[in-house]
Amino acid sequence: MTIVNSVQPATGLRPPRRIRVPEKLRNLELFLLLFSCAINAGAVVMVQLGALGSIDVGQLVLLGAGLSILVIGAHTALRFVAPNADPFILPIATLLNGIGIAEIYRIDIEMNQTGWDSTAVRQVVWSALAIAIALAVIVALRNHRVLQRYTYVFMVISGILLLLPILPGIGKEVYGARVWIGIGPLSFQPGEVAKIALAIFFAGYLVSRRDSLSFVGHKFLGMRFPRARDLGPILVIWAASMGVIIFQHDLGTALLYFGLFVVMIYVATARLSWVILGVGLFLAGALVASQVLTYVNDRFSNWLNPFAQSTYDEIGGSYQLVQGLFGLANGGLIGTGLGGGQPSITPLAQSDYIVASLGEELGMAGLFAILSLYLLFIARGLRISFSGTDDFSRLLGIGLTFVIALQCFIVVGGVTRVIPLTGLTTPFLAAGGSSLVANWMIVALLLRLSDTVRNQPRLVV
Repeated sequence: MTIVNSVQPATGLRPPRRIRVPEKLRNLELFLLLFSCAINAGAVVMVQLGALGSIDVGQLVLLGAGLSILVIGAHTALRFVAPNADPFILPIATLLNGIGIAEIYRIDIEMNQTGWDSTAVRQVVWSALAIAIALAVIVALRNHRVLQRYTYVFMVISGILLLLPILPGIGKEVYGARVWIGIGPLSFQPGEVAKIALAIFFAGYLVSRRDSLSFVGHKFLGMRFPRARDLGPILVIWAASMGVIIFQHDLGTALLYFGLFVVMIYVATARLSWVILGVGLFLAGALVASQVLTYVNDRFSNWLNPFAQSTYDEIGGSYQLVQGLFGLANGGLIGTGLGGGQPSITPLAQSDYIVASLGEELGMAGLFAILSLYLLFIARGLRISFSGTDDFSRLLGIGLTFVIALQCFIVVGGVTRVIPLTGLTTPFLAAGGSSLVANWMIVALLLRLSDTVRNQPRLVV
């Protein structure tokens, strides 16, 4: 095995100019960013023409140019602090963020919300804060492998973040779920940041315990199942997920945390038995919870019989689910056009149900285009993960990428009635500062991961 040497032989001739790969990557990113910003600005213009019949230059500058200036600034910073970072991650996140702002603005117009009461204006402010925090993460974290040293510190951090909403005084219950904390006029959802801390903890823990979880066990039906003493980690995470359902009334977050651990332990050990055990544990817990807890039982009833009159009229019933399905049906193949639908009829159309809002106005074609952006984001994340030369890098990249993938599946599956509806928000699209900050932090970690991987010396076998 030899290291590739770029030293030119002493021939007296001038060596050929080398292509500066980092500049090529950043130039590609700049081109894609400008393209994304143009689409975002065009979406705002279409909303104004469709809903108002004229163009409001002030709002166009605030909503369209505001996000563009932020991401161009982030791109400029990446040229200095992470020149080898993946060139697709930032433009995809920008495009999804901008489309979400345009649709939120469209709903604001229908609900006559202006100024600071406008959710779109607050979303731009949260986007600025999220991008600033993402840049701070990239600048402060010069090598992601440092995170492995603090594996159990992140375990403690995630535990504290999960417990904060149930503490008296600062915990807040919103729409039946106790997942928020409030300090004065500010509110935040700590569980969004907890998912990042859990991904780091799972990656560090599984790297150190992979051998005992992989090679030891008993064979049954052609698969090697773990020993009883090795079931401790999955049972602890399962108990924590059930605690989220019981105490916080949040089925979606519980599924996200437990699903994240099951996927990461499967990738670390390559044993399908962990997936079977994980799925069986969660289904058993959800079944028992549906019979014991009214909150979970209502979710399943709304999912199984949404069009029953009693379920539709009940408080906390299937009204939201049915209205979202009607909105998607009204959009058809190509949609009603931005500004041409009635998305505000559905409750929480700007946050939990922004997928239905976009599906109504952009149609199935537009919704598939948005899902394709998520698929491309996930594909780039997996590519970054598999390019890593150490196990921690691979597991961390897969964990961060799967957080986005599973969250999209849970949200879109709930809105389209594939699975029971949960309270999660669509990454980058939905209104909500907590989710936006956490997802931009994931973008920052993936960018740092890709930059570190590309900076490694190339080996030739």
